[in-house]
Amino acid sequence: MTSTPVSTPPHGTATATAGPAASAPVTLDTSGSRLYAQTDGLREAGPATRVRLPGDLTAWSVTRGEVAKQLLTHPHISKDARKSWPGYRPGSHPWLASWVDVVSMFTSDGDDHKRLRSLVGKAFTPRRIEAMRPAVEAVVTGLLDELEAPVPGGDPVVDLRARFSYPVPTRVICDLFGVPAGQRPEMLRVIDAVLDTSATAEEAMATRRDLFAAMHHLIGSKRNGPAEDMTGLLLAAHEEDGDQLSEEELVSTLILMIGAGSETAVSLIDHAVEAMLTHPDQLATVLADPGRWDDVIEESLRLHPPIMHLPLRYATADIDLGEGVTLRAGDLVLIAFGAHGRDPELHDRRDAFDIDREDKQHLAFGHGVHFCLGAPLARLEGRIALPALFERFPGLSLACEPGDLRPQPSFIGNDYRELPVRLRGAGAPVPEATAG
Repeated sequence: MTSTPVSTPPHGTATATAGPAASAPVTLDTSGSRLYAQTDGLREAGPATRVRLPGDLTAWSVTRGEVAKQLLTHPHISKDARKSWPGYRPGSHPWLASWVDVVSMFTSDGDDHKRLRSLVGKAFTPRRIEAMRPAVEAVVTGLLDELEAPVPGGDPVVDLRARFSYPVPTRVICDLFGVPAGQRPEMLRVIDAVLDTSATAEEAMATRRDLFAAMHHLIGSKRNGPAEDMTGLLLAAHEEDGDQLSEEELVSTLILMIGAGSETAVSLIDHAVEAMLTHPDQLATVLADPGRWDDVIEESLRLHPPIMHLPLRYATADIDLGEGVTLRAGDLVLIAFGAHGRDPELHDRRDAFDIDREDKQHLAFGHGVHFCLGAPLARLEGRIALPALFERFPGLSLACEPGDLRPQPSFIGNDYRELPVRLRGAGAPVPEATAG
């Protein structure tokens, strides 16, 4: 790749030279139903392809694995809209609020990124993550106990996402950041809504408003009653030295960490469960050798990445990608993190779930300086939740055809809306309630 400075294009555009990329932008499907198919089509079209995003924004979609890796560490690719998106106006695209309008390590470069990352990085060291194991185990055990409670009428269909996959990481992250019980439903509602790319402009505006309100409510409760949790520690850093962490950065960091700390692991658990239930031979292998759950997790992350397209990056100079495609300074860039693990140039039989696959490389947690701090926690949650679930319910089975599972309405997140299962399977006995 080579790069040289060029003149700045108009606000919110992606320009093209000659070749296939010069055609009209492809509108990204917001329903989630064509997530993989559309990504494959974009990959075939070139090293980067123009796509239309909500709000009539045009960006370069990068879906080839090696091109994505190169751009994620390229010196002329920025995460900071305030400095690198010409004409950027905070709030002008409400659906991008938590991805672009925030001021956190997620949207910063250079020294600002290092400063903001260091404030929360201490909570995600290997030692700290391992120390969270008992807390994660307690959450998992409690949820499994609730699922195991006898239900009159046999073995009903249960939404495992709502009853297990979702509450495992959301309870863990809310505990870590000290979100009071009464604030959690609203907090999680708005965090979930952020991923819905099918929302109308009015709905996105309401989500943006409610998202910031939820974080200010959390901060207010900590000011009234300080606690030794991550929110309390960040608030103390802000009040001790506003130059170290401003109020806006405090709010933005909470949005980033509570959101990222929940959604990724929910998708991981959902997809890993579905994969095991549709590949009984591989499930038998894992049950016979529990050390193989790590292979299940990495193969799930490769084949079913929790995040597909992650908004947003910006070219700060010309970047020639070859095949007649050149990113111009100011162009918007949408890296398809999830496309790397499904790239046929990198993986043989890329559509097959195979825990014996030698190369399970993926970019599910990113690459370079913005690699996800919470990756070890998400892996820990999966490593505890999955074997515990199958040990408690060896008869677990899907209650619908795999093709009938409804996708999350998003081109950002990749998950199911629900995961209907039967916990004990056909003909399995249901425990009787005991008196007393």
